[in-house]
Amino acid sequence: MAVPVAASLLCPLLLAVCWVVAAGTAAGEKILPSPSNLNYSFIHICTLNWTWNPPENISSGCNLEYSSDIVINGVPEDRREWSKSRFRVTDAHLNEEMRLRVRSECKNDNTSEPSSWVETSLLPKGIPGTAAVDLSCVWHNLEYMACTWRPGENASSDTNYTLFYWFDGLENPTKCSNSSVGQGIFECIFNFTFPKITSTYPPISILIRDDSEEIRPVCASKNPTTLVKPATPRQLTLSKTNDGIDVKWSESETFPKTCLRYEVIKYCNGDLDNGEIIPSEVNSVPVADIDANSKYTFKVRAKPKRECYNSDFHSDWSEEKSIGEKRDSTIYIVLIITIPLIVAVSTIILLVYLKRLKILILPPIPDPREILKRMFGDQNEDSQSPAKDDPMNAFDRLIIEEEINSLILTETSESTNPEKENR
Repeated sequence: MAVPVAASLLCPLLLAVCWVVAAGTAAGEKILPSPSNLNYSFIHICTLNWTWNPPENISSGCNLEYSSDIVINGVPEDRREWSKSRFRVTDAHLNEEMRLRVRSECKNDNTSEPSSWVETSLLPKGIPGTAAVDLSCVWHNLEYMACTWRPGENASSDTNYTLFYWFDGLENPTKCSNSSVGQGIFECIFNFTFPKITSTYPPISILIRDDSEEIRPVCASKNPTTLVKPATPRQLTLSKTNDGIDVKWSESETFPKTCLRYEVIKYCNGDLDNGEIIPSEVNSVPVADIDANSKYTFKVRAKPKRECYNSDFHSDWSEEKSIGEKRDSTIYIVLIITIPLIVAVSTIILLVYLKRLKILILPPIPDPREILKRMFGDQNEDSQSPAKDDPMNAFDRLIIEEEINSLILTETSESTNPEKENR
């Protein structure tokens, strides 16, 4: 019975404590009223200025500030700002749903809670998937900006994108007129220069759109210091010194002298896989420990210094220049292989030629017996063998034998007549 009694006494005590805490909280904290009349307007092509009115009935002890935030496609950007001002300037996201929201807060005051959010929306126009994509810009040699992009996947083939740009210093947004299209890539180039003595560069706003309302526009804000690409170093010269080789090249005319660093790469005897990179802060570098019997090739590129420009781009490599002569060992190897081969072939040809020459100069003396044997013995054998088979050959042989016998008889008769006369 003790347990039910204790439980019955504990429940009222807990309820009483909760009621006291809730009452104290309600009495000590209050929710602030929200700002009113939140609106936005375009300052330039991709810049929004949103404003609001202060809340009413704010106590004098409240250190009032405004908390503003941006929500893109339902996801907060985590770019919340606190300010006493009743406006905020931000970049516009024309290709996505953009919600702007603001609320009131009493900083360093635990007796009140922030007000509820006040929101306004900026909805995209045009067909989804028609906006330009993969926008990329490069600031070449602090002289001109080159931007490239691809058409949206749902854009028609005849979509004619146009680029507009603006930065602090231009009165109005400017249309980029030097545009081209190649292999599905759009490119536009425009002048973008500042004095060399300046150390600050304003962000540049870029808008890409089409005259058709079906194509969604797209905005981008670029920090030009992250887009810097120096020009290729020129006039690379090599000269031999007592200690080695002196490598020099021309300085850039558009960059401050202390805002570029260089990389010199050295190849020995054309070995492109084992190049040595030599850093330099100026437009020259000495190279020592040089082999007089080797050929050296150099090229150089430039890169902005971090203290001037926060860019990861570097220039293209300069043209290659070489100095010295390489001792080509392959010639000796070829000679070692070919000379014995030529001697051997020449010897064989000479022996064959001499053997033929000896036969022509001193022909072998024929053996009379062999001649007679070939004349009579071989011919008789040859004539007998087909005679057995051919009756015409046998008849011809018989005639020849009769002629020979008659000749012998005639000679014999002529030889016997003088003997008779002598008698």
